[in-house]
Amino acid sequence: MGRWYTMLVLSLLEPAVRAANLTSHVNLFLGTQSGGNDFPGVARPFGIVKLGPDLYVSGTDSYSGYLSNGNFSGFSMMHEQGTGGAPKYGTVSQLPLVGDVSNPLSNITIGRSGADEASVGYYKAKTSEGTLVELSASAHAGIYQYTFPKDTTGNILVDVSHVLPSYRGQGLSQHYKGGNITIFHDGHYEGHGVYDNGWNRSPDWSIYFCGHFDEAPISNKTYSGTDAKGSVQQSSGHASSSSGSTRVGAVFTFKDTTVISRVGISWLSTEKACQNVENEIPEDTKFQSVVADAQSEWDSEVLSKVTTSNTNETTLELLYTSLYFMHLIPTNQTGENPSWTSSEPYYQDIFTYWDLFRCSTALMQVLQPVAYEEQIRSLIDIWRFEGYMPDARSSNYNGRTQGGSNADNILADAYVKGVRGAVNWEDGYKAMLKDAEVTPPNYPVDPMAPDSSTKEGRGALPDWLSLGYITPRFSRAVTRAVEYSCNDFGLYQVASGLKKEDDATKYLNRSRNWRNHWNANQTSLGFSGFVVPRNESGFIETDPLNDSGYWGDPYYEASSWAYSWASIHDMKKIIEAMGGDETVLDRLNTMFTEGASGSSGIIFDPTNEPMFNIPYLYHYINRQDLSVSQSRNIAKSYYGVGVSGLPGNSDAGAMQTWLLWNMIGLYPVTGQTTFLIHSPWFDSLTIDLGDGKHLNVTSKGGDGNGGGDIYVQSLRVNGKDWKKNWLTWDDIFVRGGTLEFELGESASGWFTGEVPPSPAS
Repeated sequence: MGRWYTMLVLSLLEPAVRAANLTSHVNLFLGTQSGGNDFPGVARPFGIVKLGPDLYVSGTDSYSGYLSNGNFSGFSMMHEQGTGGAPKYGTVSQLPLVGDVSNPLSNITIGRSGADEASVGYYKAKTSEGTLVELSASAHAGIYQYTFPKDTTGNILVDVSHVLPSYRGQGLSQHYKGGNITIFHDGHYEGHGVYDNGWNRSPDWSIYFCGHFDEAPISNKTYSGTDAKGSVQQSSGHASSSSGSTRVGAVFTFKDTTVISRVGISWLSTEKACQNVENEIPEDTKFQSVVADAQSEWDSEVLSKVTTSNTNETTLELLYTSLYFMHLIPTNQTGENPSWTSSEPYYQDIFTYWDLFRCSTALMQVLQPVAYEEQIRSLIDIWRFEGYMPDARSSNYNGRTQGGSNADNILADAYVKGVRGAVNWEDGYKAMLKDAEVTPPNYPVDPMAPDSSTKEGRGALPDWLSLGYITPRFSRAVTRAVEYSCNDFGLYQVASGLKKEDDATKYLNRSRNWRNHWNANQTSLGFSGFVVPRNESGFIETDPLNDSGYWGDPYYEASSWAYSWASIHDMKKIIEAMGGDETVLDRLNTMFTEGASGSSGIIFDPTNEPMFNIPYLYHYINRQDLSVSQSRNIAKSYYGVGVSGLPGNSDAGAMQTWLLWNMIGLYPVTGQTTFLIHSPWFDSLTIDLGDGKHLNVTSKGGDGNGGGDIYVQSLRVNGKDWKKNWLTWDDIFVRGGTLEFELGESASGWFTGEVPPSPAS
């Protein structure tokens, strides 16, 4: 009886013990170097606070604050995750200093001693002066634990004017515009700063803070001054400035060796900032309890959504680290919207839907259906109050739109996959119509693309509406044309569901307008037919191998080799235009052939999102086996567990979600209910879909680690033999389901059903 009871207790405890260990598989430094720009600091899922170090190296942008070298300029409360373009935030900063601080507002930096350490909910660094800095955070507040060297005077500099700078020369560096700090009689301090710019070119925005030290300082002083000149002490305990030329801050000096600092932030007021820290990290909170709470929240809300029988640590690290980084942004700022009052949820720090619509948002719906519905509602609410949905948004400001109005794709994807709840779809469709029909004002003018708005909407609509294509009078013309086609297909999907038949016909026809950029005579490497720039006189010749560009060019961050595949809703037509299945097979193979372009490397570019779909397009010519081999080779060759483990910018987790879909064995076709079937990495994988539903994916014959035998020999879906190389949302996600793979060492020809749909064809 006793032995049986003990075994029962252990079996009941096992899932909890296993879940508690999932955070141990998260590597916070994965992808922090070589352009991955992952944020390794502390945060909660979708939390406002992202507390971490800011490293300074002259001439080097620290996009998420972190660099592997350089000096500490501060430890600040706000960062983005995995962004490129230019740094954002680095605001509400503290910096520990030892000894006499004669000029605190002179851009002081302190060296690093040894390597930083991090785990979920915890960050540790040591300064060259010997001060140990430990960090943790809740959603709206952060906690610092400082351990100063013995027999020294410890100081903490609170620098209101601290931001992450940019050195790229693109006019995107942030600026401090003014602010204040007040130290009260009980020792706590409050204030706010005003800042502008960053990668989304936002105008002035304010953040408020409220800080406490749980050990009484022996002195405190507020300062105001300029970077280059001596600071002026303010005897009143208050310092303020109305312009960025005068900086403000405070220095707190302690005799205690260990000092706890608790700080709340708010977009609304210092009062709300004080409420946030009091509610989430009140006085006498133990530092370790905040760490434990953070780990528990990540376990229960994110990591435990996916469980596996796999025991290979490398694969588990890739799996759970990817899950972690895809949940840092967008930021859930509900209740903290300074721009308007609404009962709707509010999410911002969207970087960017140009990156995320391809496969990230589809996975967010699978893993976080409640939060995802809130994010859809928030997009629609932003349209209600600002006139347009964002393609990107930060510091409560839309911008920058790189290609199409890709929130339209996301709304369409959510609609066809049954997101309803409290979503007002009539308003959602009106928001999409605004993108499709009304040219946004070109203000403020973006000097990198001055022809039309990069803030929101579709700046090249005048050509799109009058000509059905986009001329070079508009920058990024080809990129915009293929993306506007996808956006219009999204309108067709929602219009059809809402029984707006005339609109559905209109936008289905417009979704085919990418064809107006198709030059059948444009050649490259012996292949004919590419999307190219054009004007009223005809097509403009290009070099598909070398025409990838930037803001002012016809192709944005990818070549015509990539963008010629982009209109996946019309794939049957693309295959026909390229010359049929055999030519498409050769053309796809060429993209993955080393040296095919005459130089080292391959045409396929794993570092940027426009290529994400391409390894899976073999499905459309019934060669699922090649989709498996090419995508698996990309995953294994370009992703890893090291600090350089990402092929390019994380872009808010876009890279990580591409890898996660590869692990699962599916790939989403955004705007449709279609999922392309490839091959799972694991013997067993279970995804918690919410409401007691699960997707169980099993495989036999592989090595359980994404290597070895990868080719599908047979598949059963929900217990039945499955011959199509694709399935739909309804098949396995609405009620849950099972996928049972049999894998082998070579292609089997198992998939004999029809190829995936091409609705616009």
